[in-house]
Amino acid sequence: MMATEDFAMPTPTELIESYLAGPAQLRHAVRGLSRDQLLARPVPGKWSTLEVVCHLADFEPVYADRFRRVIALKGHVLFVADENEYVKFLQYHDRDLEEELRMIEATRTATATLLKALPPDAWERTGVHSEKGKVTLADLVKSAANHIPSHIKFIDDKRAALGL
Repeated sequence: MMATEDFAMPTPTELIESYLAGPAQLRHAVRGLSRDQLLARPVPGKWSTLEVVCHLADFEPVYADRFRRVIALKGHVLFVADENEYVKFLQYHDRDLEEELRMIEATRTATATLLKALPPDAWERTGVHSEKGKVTLADLVKSAANHIPSHIKFIDDKRAALGL
């Protein structure tokens, strides 16, 4: 029988630091890419790098809103958003990389300021995600903090497929 490890939830300070690190990690991942490389789909069936960045930018306000709802509204329902509908209708290939990166940075900076001011018990406040069920603020911030790093893997795959 295998032993299970105890994976403790990071502290609020650690969660905020991880959350704030994402934009710089994303900037590093897209550094030096030309417009053509940003729009390329070198991995069949996968989004372009710009589509990945736009997806991240569009979901920053979703996360920030979820945080605010959990903080301010007891047991509020947090509806799922279909990322594939966003990419179909929100003109991702017409958008500007730098604008998207700045939006991500601004949203995370403003939201982190709010998170830093919370009392410790606020991190245990809950909402009800329409697919995942009951989630704490800490769960949501951890998920948001992991969002950019999880998508950087896709960007790295595209860079490799392009020979970069």
